[in-house]
Amino acid sequence: MSQQYPNWTHDQLMREYYDHYWGFPVHDERELFRMLTLEMFQAGLSWATIWRKRAAFDEAFANFDIQQIASFDDQKIEQLMQNAAIIRNRRKIEATINNARVLQKYHAMGKTLDHFLWSFVDGQPIELNAQQDTVLPAKTPLSTTISHQMKKAGFKFTGPTTIFSLLCAVGIVNGRVK
Repeated sequence: MSQQYPNWTHDQLMREYYDHYWGFPVHDERELFRMLTLEMFQAGLSWATIWRKRAAFDEAFANFDIQQIASFDDQKIEQLMQNAAIIRNRRKIEATINNARVLQKYHAMGKTLDHFLWSFVDGQPIELNAQQDTVLPAKTPLSTTISHQMKKAGFKFTGPTTIFSLLCAVGIVNGRVK
C-alpha cells in the first residue's frame, strides 16, 4: 500500500517534512523550543515558507541554544532585523528571546518545556485518526488551555492556533493520516 498524505503536502518539501518530522513525538528540549519558535514565525505565513528557511533560522538563532538566545541584546535584535534569510519581524524576534528567558527560569526550577507540554496529555499522544481529506481545526480546547498556561508563565506569541500547530508538529496530537 502506498503512503497516504494529507492534502497540505502539495510538494516534495512538504512530503519530506511529513515523512520525517511532522507528527512524530518530540521530547528533546532544544527541538521543542525550535519548533515553538518556527511555529511562532509561521503565524500569518505558510509553513512551507518557514520550513524552507529553517537552516537560516538555525544559524540566526544559535541552533536554538536557549542560553545563548536568552542573552541576545538590542544589538543582536538589530542584527537579526537585517538578516534577509529569516522572517524579519521584530515582535517575533523579541518573543523568541523572551521565551528563551522564560525557559531559563523553568530550567532553574528543574522544569522543562517537554514536561510542561506533554503533561497536558499524560505523556501519551492524542490520536486523531485522520484521513487524507481530514481538515484539522485551527485550535482546540487543549491548545487553548495550553496557550493560556503558557501566557500565564510569560511566553509570548503562543496563541491557541500556534499551539495547536505545535502540538501536531511535535506529535502531542497525532494527526498523521491512517
